[in-house]
Amino acid sequence: MSRKQLPKAYYELLEELQACDFVLVELTLYLDTHPSDYDAIAQFNEYAKMRKQLKKRYEKENGPLQQYGNSYSSYPWNWDDTPWPWQV
Repeated sequence: MSRKQLPKAYYELLEELQACDFVLVELTLYLDTHPSDYDAIAQFNEYAKMRKQLKKRYEKENGPLQQYGNSYSSYPWNWDDTPWPWQV
């Protein structure tokens, strides 16, 4: 399978999503042991909102990001459009 060259903006957006996901995982782990840390909760909510916006932008420009109802499909069904995020 040959890989098609994707624009630099694609990789930059995917990297933003990955960085946001990393922060959310780390904050989740922290909040599991510090559930009353108001600032950490506020930061978590800020990154959750940012993640939602990035996901929406990614899907508008590149297609579905997640399966099983976590992402909508356009018409025609576009889940089989490649490359998938984990292939780049």
